[in-house]
Amino acid sequence: MHITHHAARNPRSAMVLAAGLGERMRPLTEKIPKPLVKVCGTALIDFVLDKLAAAGVECAVVNVHHFAESIERHLAGRLRPKIVISNEREKLLGTGGGVAKCLEQLGNVPFFHVNSDSIWLDGVHSNLDRLAENFDVQRMDGLLLLAPAAGSVGYAGRGDFSMQPDGRLLHRAEREVVPFVYAGAALLAPALFANAPDGPFALTQMFRRAEERGRLFGLRLEGLWMHVGSPEAIAAAEAAIVSSAA
Repeated sequence: MHITHHAARNPRSAMVLAAGLGERMRPLTEKIPKPLVKVCGTALIDFVLDKLAAAGVECAVVNVHHFAESIERHLAGRLRPKIVISNEREKLLGTGGGVAKCLEQLGNVPFFHVNSDSIWLDGVHSNLDRLAENFDVQRMDGLLLLAPAAGSVGYAGRGDFSMQPDGRLLHRAEREVVPFVYAGAALLAPALFANAPDGPFALTQMFRRAEERGRLFGLRLEGLWMHVGSPEAIAAAEAAIVSSAA
């Protein structure tokens, strides 16, 4: 049995966002939810959950809305991490509201936050372990895993953030092009959500607020990040995974 060594202070809980409509992934998502789209025979959400399990996460809260039953069925047999479903069938709460609803279940301590469609190949070290090792709750409300906007598989945007020498993040201005894209994984402190709005809201609102306070930091991903945002991107991700195993 392979035992993964992870830092004693790695978070034991995680939030996995799996409630989105997957509109850019049509026509695939007309029949299945995006988290169950397969890359190299593995559902996107399983890439994420396997990485969380390897990093020592014991409980993952997964929010569901679009094809909720399919996701619940798919996850029913999983033991590591233990799955807690957050039901958003009635009302989608957005990337921020979905987390705010679950803070109590996440244990009111820093937790991993991962998009269910974010996949990456680790370098020498697990990037989740690296987030835990570099997180400083005294200085940070959020530590975001960032991939280079150039050279990431399936990404062709202008980036999300620039990073200052001390790791603090600045979001991209409207016409600007910046070096880093948010890789869909982070370590967040509950303080990030202090006085959060009620109902649906975007996580980016909380990121902006933390940035204004100088408490939003970034960590450069080691390895390769794959943005599987469209049906065409699946083939590119599969090719990258196959070539990395060669």
